[in-house]
Amino acid sequence: MLFDSHAHLNDEQFAEDRDEVIRRAHEEFGVSTIINVGFNRKTILSTLELADKYDFIYASVGWHPKDAKDCTEEDLNWIRELTKHPKVVALGEMGLDYYWDTSPKEVQQEVFRKQIAIAKETGYPIIIHDRDAHEDVLQILKEEHAEEVGGVMHCFSGDLDFMNACLELDFMIGLGGPVTFKNAHLPKEIAAQVPEDRLLVETDCPYLAPHPYRGKRNETGYVRLVAEQISQIRGLSLEELAQLTTNNAKRLFKMEGM
Repeated sequence: MLFDSHAHLNDEQFAEDRDEVIRRAHEEFGVSTIINVGFNRKTILSTLELADKYDFIYASVGWHPKDAKDCTEEDLNWIRELTKHPKVVALGEMGLDYYWDTSPKEVQQEVFRKQIAIAKETGYPIIIHDRDAHEDVLQILKEEHAEEVGGVMHCFSGDLDFMNACLELDFMIGLGGPVTFKNAHLPKEIAAQVPEDRLLVETDCPYLAPHPYRGKRNETGYVRLVAEQISQIRGLSLEELAQLTTNNAKRLFKMEGM
């Protein structure tokens, strides 16, 4: 009963065997629910196609900071309209990425703020992409009162102080493949310390594959390896960890009755 809270199954890396990857995750790895994330025009459209095709795949729609320079008001209005789609449960991924120098910081910040405004208007939680931008992400979340909708810090990469600041804003902490890496001391510390009602598991597939697949294509089924690692860190059974993270995800994405 695992819930992969962040996947990109519409990625071209799955072009040859997408349906088989999804079947394997569902039937062999025990993944019951997947949030597939669209982050620009092309990926939003293919995300919605996947959500329409599979009853256990849901969609998040937003605009990635790497592509912020290409985001128009028309795009933002389109995202606002897509919140009416029955399978859309979140907005994002959105945020800041200071690692890839593809969009100016001020443009990223503007697009980020506008998407938070849409989330507050529509009542949807947000999925945050934060790479090398902890301080600015936190400042914008505070200034825009993102705690009114909450969300998840996807692929969390901060320290305990940053985690606590995010928790204060009513955000959950999403952990994926890096928590399984042998030298990943900080992710393991976060996995041990995050409150159990704020923990989500994810893959970000096809990226960030967990050990022993590090450096290879990630699959949504590998969320089981992430959950196994965290369950060991926290002294829980896999079943207990799967149950609590699934409950957390369903509460965040308002999916209790789905």
